[in-house]
Amino acid sequence: MEDQLVQVLANTQLPAEGPRKQAEIDLKHAASNPAFPLSLTNIARHTSIPLQVRQAALSALRLFIERNWSGDEDDAPVIPIDDSVKDQIKPMILDLALNCEDDKKIKTAASYAVGKIANVDFPEQWPSLLPTLLEIIPNGSDNQLHGALIVLRDLVDESLSDDQFFSMARDIVKVVYDVAINENRKPALRALAVSVFRGCFDLMDTVKEEHPKEVQSFAEEAMKGWFPFFHQSMKLRLPDRDPQATSQPDSWNGIIALKLQVVKCLLKLKMVFANLLLPETPQFFQVIWEELSFLELSHEQMYIENEAQGRLEDSDGLPYTLDFLVLEELDFLNGCMRAPPVRKELEAQLAAHPSAHETPWVLDLMKLASSYARITREEEELWDIDVSLYLAEEQSVSANYTPRTACGDLLIKLGEWLNQKALEGLFAYTKSLFAENASWRKQEAALFLLNMLVNDFLDCSKTIPPEVGQAYLELVNYAINRPGEPLLRARGYLVAGILAQFDGTAAALMDQTIEAITAEESELVQVACIKAVGGFLSSGNAAGNQPLQAKVVNAISHWMSTKDMTEIEEADDLLVTLTETLRAAINIDKRIAVSNDIPALDLLFLIAKHGSTNWPVTMLICEEFEDIVKAMPDPASYQALCQKVLPSLTGAFNVADVTSDNPLITFATELMAALTQYASEPLPPGFVAATLPKLSRLLMESNEGDILRPGAESVKYLLAHDHEQVLNYHDENNRSGLEVCLHIIDRLLGPSIEDNAASDVGGLAAELVEKAGHERLGPFLPQLLQAVANRLATAEAASFIQSLILVFARLSLVGAHDVVDFLSTIQINGESGLQLVLSKWLENSVNFAGYDEIRQNVIALSKLYSLNDPRVIQTLVLGDLITPASDRIMTRSRAKQTPDQYTIIPAPLKILKVLIEELLSASGSNGAANLAAAAAAEFADENDDDGWEDDPDTIDLNLGSVKNDLMGYLEASNMRHRDDETQAYLTEFFLGAARENIAGFGEWYNQLTEDEKAKLQEISPAQ
Repeated sequence: MEDQLVQVLANTQLPAEGPRKQAEIDLKHAASNPAFPLSLTNIARHTSIPLQVRQAALSALRLFIERNWSGDEDDAPVIPIDDSVKDQIKPMILDLALNCEDDKKIKTAASYAVGKIANVDFPEQWPSLLPTLLEIIPNGSDNQLHGALIVLRDLVDESLSDDQFFSMARDIVKVVYDVAINENRKPALRALAVSVFRGCFDLMDTVKEEHPKEVQSFAEEAMKGWFPFFHQSMKLRLPDRDPQATSQPDSWNGIIALKLQVVKCLLKLKMVFANLLLPETPQFFQVIWEELSFLELSHEQMYIENEAQGRLEDSDGLPYTLDFLVLEELDFLNGCMRAPPVRKELEAQLAAHPSAHETPWVLDLMKLASSYARITREEEELWDIDVSLYLAEEQSVSANYTPRTACGDLLIKLGEWLNQKALEGLFAYTKSLFAENASWRKQEAALFLLNMLVNDFLDCSKTIPPEVGQAYLELVNYAINRPGEPLLRARGYLVAGILAQFDGTAAALMDQTIEAITAEESELVQVACIKAVGGFLSSGNAAGNQPLQAKVVNAISHWMSTKDMTEIEEADDLLVTLTETLRAAINIDKRIAVSNDIPALDLLFLIAKHGSTNWPVTMLICEEFEDIVKAMPDPASYQALCQKVLPSLTGAFNVADVTSDNPLITFATELMAALTQYASEPLPPGFVAATLPKLSRLLMESNEGDILRPGAESVKYLLAHDHEQVLNYHDENNRSGLEVCLHIIDRLLGPSIEDNAASDVGGLAAELVEKAGHERLGPFLPQLLQAVANRLATAEAASFIQSLILVFARLSLVGAHDVVDFLSTIQINGESGLQLVLSKWLENSVNFAGYDEIRQNVIALSKLYSLNDPRVIQTLVLGDLITPASDRIMTRSRAKQTPDQYTIIPAPLKILKVLIEELLSASGSNGAANLAAAAAAEFADENDDDGWEDDPDTIDLNLGSVKNDLMGYLEASNMRHRDDETQAYLTEFFLGAARENIAGFGEWYNQLTEDEKAKLQEISPAQ
């Protein structure tokens, strides 16, 4: 079989698609042969076979192991592997990973395969694996060491349990430490050893929850050796490089990889054992600052003046390029600045000088940040091709985290600490750059840092001294008038737009900025001006200024008319910028929306048409459209708005196929929901005839929840605002509006529509029942209610259950007895309708959302209780959760084996329990806000123990404690807030029930828990 497999594997490497695909099919078929995994292992071990084929064999083997080794795969059938075959493969593949062969790619691939086996077999079926690694690492050759470290890293990251690590931690840390400090080993291997040590912190973080003292003392002991090594590594200087060379010298790769792993290890240490790092921070802060200053020139030559390749990792996943090192060191510098020992020293120096801009470290930091914040040659060329990438950085939504953005973060944190002093220091350095006519990149970088700092000031409601703002405006004026330097001009306009939100003086540049949208040659400067205008308008100085409004809209209209909009459909951030600035312009005076002379709304809809797949754009436009509709409550304005927008909205529905997932139809339906929700009453004449046929078609043909939900909502609002126009409407087949609504409801309640897609049908049904009434509905009413109850029986989604229950709740507000009568007469799958509906109703009430919905539900339940109907009393439902006596931790598998159990109680008692819970929620005493505040205070107390000023900026998802916190947050995310009206109603209900013993309240009260009684005692006037 091996000879055939070699040929098949070779064919999978062919460039021709046909033979390659056939080889992949053949390989898949061969996998069912029991000899397949062993044959692949043998092929990988044969040095006479071409390297690419051996690599392909290892890749195929790894995938085969991943799918089949455990014998338990949910997604696909498993190919069984005999234990004897497994026993042969394990030592062979481990030997390949650990032997002296010098091909790194083969060893890495073999190590990954070992890791996959270890995930399943270690330690029970492979107890010798870890001892073998620990034996080879101290004395093995470089090749053996490399393979062993890769396997050990996988073991630490994926396979070691907390207990296993706890028992082996000392041995693991000792062997990797010995490799790390051994200067005779290659720097890349030493870096790999540090990487393994870093992985140990994730396990220590988990173990320390159960064994805090032991883990803390172990970490303290370990770091006594590691800290000196870290200091020594960071002081290593890179060899001199040829100043004429544009790329990174190979001699740097290993040293940079080592330094990078050290910095990453320090950052991880700050997260897990911050108190251990604290005393060391001044030394690390100094050595890293010195190194960043030393690397400044190399970084400039490689990335600013040339396009050296950056962001590179080796085959082991270790980054080794200078830009990565700079990035990590800037992050560490940022974090260190908040450590009290560092901050104390810096504050002492600050106090020793008359002002911030005369303090050497402040100016040095500004110089350092401005240097690394310069636009690289690569960024300049990318932005020239795609201006949306430039705007992504301005929006701070770019996934491309660079030294430039890291420097921006550094300035923000400095501003949070020093406030105005940070601004003074930055201005002093920026002014010197402009005075000495430094390069435009340095000037632009300094203004970029100002942008970041001032944006944060704006978010935190801080002010900028007028004199500083005025002084900066002089630099801005210089920047926006620099020919041949478009990126500096763009930055100047953006700074003007942000400064205008602090100081009215900057508003003088608004007209020039608006004109530049169409007058500028550079597209990048044009879009920067569009964004800057949004800043000018956000200052509030433009309120009611209609001439300015028209000028902005017309400038954007002219700019868009020169573009092929289909070409910018994928330019997400450009579309967002256009939308935000248009929105700011419309908000000057929303009556512009109905103007026929100024195309503000037309432009918004044009952006929507081409950005319908862009979620931020559709959200912004929906929000703005909703605000526009709200601003026109009077019939005349609303009718004018409808005349302008209905042709566009209904036109979006005129497509041949509404069953497909068409984002434009989805978007138009959401706008229609906003238009109908805030409509005038009654609706304009002909409104229903213009909209209901389109909505009916959508709701009868589409299966998409994003269309069905707002569509059903729209029909509900038509009924709510003008039910007479709906009910008197007749379609082309002479069906009445009532029939149209009934058909829609019938389809949405059908089994073919998913719960989440139909989650608004209950609201529509309730509105129809309420507005059409018994007389108009006639025999359709019981059929409709039966259909609602039938669907409730199978409903699982919380929002859908709420929607359906509210049909009965709203009916109960005016006729609770009729609801009980009806439900008592129907059967659902052989069960009483009253039993099924009441059970579902009472089990889900505490999860209801929405003030009005909760209030309606509370009143409806109180009326059901007050009926004192024997049929309700005889209905038994789930009561309180029975807590298991065992103190064992409830894992997911145990939870499946032992599902939750509840007491069984009469419905009136459950109603009282639910209403007591709602009383507590309405008072806000168990609201999520209070829980979050308490948790935050507790978390703050815990964090204060580590001595650092504030929480880390990043969340490390590898840490066990972080995972637990996130799970806890998700479990506590059912948020309820204070509702005085509901609280007042419930207080009066309970006082009245107790005073008058309504429905035998005294007897039910005695069956409440002590906690529930205590809650009611709190509202008693006697207290």
